[in-house]
Amino acid sequence: MTGSVRQEIVEQLREGQMTAKELSRTLGVREREVYDHLGHVRRSLAAGGSERLVVEPAYCLACGWAFRKRGRLTVPSRCPVCRSSHVAEPRFSVEGHK
Repeated sequence: MTGSVRQEIVEQLREGQMTAKELSRTLGVREREVYDHLGHVRRSLAAGGSERLVVEPAYCLACGWAFRKRGRLTVPSRCPVCRSSHVAEPRFSVEGHK
């Protein structure tokens, strides 16, 4: 890693979509830390104005329900529709590269 963890996260997400678990493995930090950093990255990019963090929402693998209005970046524990705990992780990317 050449920069801070947050800078590395932004660089990885500029290249394409990744889950927090994939970022965790790539950067060698805990998944929980990745979620903390993603919140800061989202605010920093929004303040900069030229880029933004794009979140492809988590969805239920059993019924297909998508968590579109969820504000949190973490994986939901279960689907509110069918109560299944089989939920696909949200995917993240950065758009509007400088």
